[in-house]
Amino acid sequence: MSICFGYVSSKDEAKEALNDGFLKIYKEAYHFKASFDNEAASFIAWLKKIMINTAIDHYRKNKNQDLIQELNINQEEIRINGESGIDKLSHDELIKVVQTLPPGYRIVFNLYVVEGMTHKQVAEQLNITEGTSKSNFAKAGSFLQKKLANNSL
Repeated sequence: MSICFGYVSSKDEAKEALNDGFLKIYKEAYHFKASFDNEAASFIAWLKKIMINTAIDHYRKNKNQDLIQELNINQEEIRINGESGIDKLSHDELIKVVQTLPPGYRIVFNLYVVEGMTHKQVAEQLNITEGTSKSNFAKAGSFLQKKLANNSL
C-alpha cells in the first residue's frame, strides 16, 4: 500500500492501484522466475516492480482527473508549535507533504529517492528524457523546501 500511495493522490486511488497490482500478481505468478539466488528477495523485488508499474499506469490513466482535483482541493495548513526541523516531522507528515507535490514531480521524486533509481532509469520508466527527470526532481526539491520552510503541510 505504501508503494502505491507514493505515486497517486489519495488513499482510495492507492487502494485501487494495490488491488490492480495484486490481480496482476495473482494472474502472472506462474511466470515468476527468480533472478538471483535468494528466491524470497527476488520474489519481493518482482512484487515491488509490479506494484510500482501498476501505480504509474494508474497515475497515467487518471492524471487529468488528478489535475482537476488538485485545483479544487483547499489545502489545510498544519502548524507545528515552535518546532521547525525536519527531524520533528512524523512519517505521516512527511508522506503528506510529498503528497502535495504535483503528480509529475511526485512520481520522479518517489522513483529517484524512495526506489533508488537513477535519473536514466526514471526517464526510461516514464518515457521522458533524463533532463526532464533531473528538472522535475530539482523542482520537487524546491517545492518541498518551500513547504517545509513555511510549515504549511
